[in-house]
Amino acid sequence: MKKIVLFLLLFALAAFNLIDKKVPMKEQNNIEYATFGGGCFWCTEAIFSELKGVKSVESGYAGGTTKNPSYREVCTGNTGHAEVIQIAYNPKEISYEELLDVFFATHNPTTLNRQGADVGTQYRSVIFYHNEAQKQKALDFIKALEKENVFDDKIVTEVTPFNNYYKAEDYHQDYFNNNKSQGYCNAVINPKLIKFRKKFKEKLKK
Repeated sequence: MKKIVLFLLLFALAAFNLIDKKVPMKEQNNIEYATFGGGCFWCTEAIFSELKGVKSVESGYAGGTTKNPSYREVCTGNTGHAEVIQIAYNPKEISYEELLDVFFATHNPTTLNRQGADVGTQYRSVIFYHNEAQKQKALDFIKALEKENVFDDKIVTEVTPFNNYYKAEDYHQDYFNNNKSQGYCNAVINPKLIKFRKKFKEKLKK
């Protein structure tokens, strides 16, 4: 009898733990993904990581034909891949349209295969949509920007299905925070962050 009671007690505790462990899984079900390419992923990762509602930002490569490409291969411009960031976000805290707003405000979507001194197809402006809803929102957003003449030149941002994504090497992840004294970080990323923080200060994490 004692064994049965002990078994039932252990079973109840196990069940309680399982229920308890399901809570974060349930929260994870609220997470959605956005994938953008707007030049060097060191810059874009640093920017989007500071937004409220963004849970993580991962640097990677997408849209090309080379399997498991290395950074050196992507830099040749021959893989077809773009440097991108994969954003995990909670749509209850920040919308896809808000992410698009930051995306278009923090890079130049009118220069083909180029962002500043970074030149090549790997630096192209591109939105990799994960579903039809994202595709339509991206197209509508671009149409609105063009209607309002936000940019002097035509927007050349690609809107294409999410495909052939590969996570970049570990040393690229959280690059700015890990290399703040590096020349590129001081000369290029930091000035972009200052402008971004000023424009979107109400959307930043505390």
